[in-house]
Parts: sequence; C-alpha cells; structure tokens
Amino acid sequence: MNGSVLSLWAHLADTPLFWLGFTLLAYLVAVIVYQRSGSNPLLLPVLTAVILVVCFLYATGTSYLVYAQHTWFLQFLIGPATVALAIPLYGQLDRLKRMFWPVMVALLAGSATAILSAIGIAWALGASFQTQVSLGPKSATMPIAMEAAALSGGLPSLTTVAVAITGISGAMLAGMLFRMSSVKDPAIQGFSLGLSAHAIGVARAFQTHETAGAFAALGMGLNGIATAVLLPILLSLLALF
Repeated sequence: MNGSVLSLWAHLADTPLFWLGFTLLAYLVAVIVYQRSGSNPLLLPVLTAVILVVCFLYATGTSYLVYAQHTWFLQFLIGPATVALAIPLYGQLDRLKRMFWPVMVALLAGSATAILSAIGIAWALGASFQTQVSLGPKSATMPIAMEAAALSGGLPSLTTVAVAITGISGAMLAGMLFRMSSVKDPAIQGFSLGLSAHAIGVARAFQTHETAGAFAALGMGLNGIATAVLLPILLSLLALF
C-alpha cells in the first residue's frame, strides 16, 4: 500500500496539472476563509494561500524549483493580467485628466518616501550599503524592483523578499490606516495601495471598489517608473552626505 501511494505521489508531483490545481485550490480555500472571517485583514487570501502552499511543499519535501517549473503558466498569466488593468483605468480617463497634477505630486512624494524610508531604517539599524540598496525599491512591482536594485548594486533576491513583505503588510494595514486618517475616496485609497503595495495592493483595491482598483493599477504602474528613475538619483544625493 505504501509503495502504491509513493508511486502515485511520484507521478502526481511530476505533473503541472496537479500543482496548478493545488495552487488554485489553496487560493480558493484562502478566499473562503477570508470571506467567512468577515474580511479579517490578517487572513488576506494572498498571505493565507502562500502559507498553505509553503506548508505543503515543506511537508512533502518538494523543492521550490520543482513547484516553479510546474506552475510557469501562472507566471505567464501575470503579463496579460497586468495589461488587462488598463481596461478599468480607461473608464476613469476623464477624472484622471482633471487630477493630473495632484497625482504627479502624490506620486513623487510617495515614491521618494518609500525609497528613503527603507534606506533610512536600514542605515539606522546598521545594515550594509548593499542591503540598503536592496530594500530601497521595495514598493515597486517585482520585476522593476529587482532590476533597479541589481543595477544599483543591491541583491535582487533580498529585494524579492522585501517586495513580497511590503505588498502583504500594505494590503493588511491599509484598511486600518484609511479609517484612522478618514480617507474615504476610492480613488485616493486605490492610488495609495497601488503606489505602496504594488500588485498585492491592486488586488486588495479591486476587492473594495472598481474605482479603487483602477487607481491602484495607475499607482503601481507609475511608481514602478518613478522608482526606477528616483532610486539612482537619491542614492547619488545621499552619497554626497
């Protein structure tokens, strides 16, 4: 019996269909738990699903490389999903034209604050320059953050962890922060989430309001560009002091 089970597992563990199905099932379970908890931010589906997948990989002794190899299609879908974010954003085009300068000011302030706060905290805690640079682009979307860190002398692997933690924590704390600051406009909430918590913030914004999701997509896209431009400039200025 044990031999049959092991043989079956060896077959399943080597098929993309199993890992794709398991990943979708883990997320579905996470969504159900989140909804039944009354949308408890501590049970954010992205975080819960990641924990379920990691626990399963650890329990079965499956390496992440094997998992990543069999779930490449989910990574491929990130591209079309990102492009699709332009659809709700287009619906807000007239409002965006009226808010151009406020959006640009908020973008500059938010992006610079995200970079400088990460570098400043790391410096205060005695982190090396390489670590500071790695944490600087933490609020940008993953591909841009990794490339910006690498070009500035940072470690892309460390940046990956920082980006993931930033997105999850930002999505979890956003609701409480909005209530404390009395921010109720979906556009402001969405732009803040996209700028500070990238793709995970965008997903969180769409759960609350379509307008919030559209502006979150805008914030994520613009902050990716702003981070890539501002990071080397700010590092050059900091080097003068």
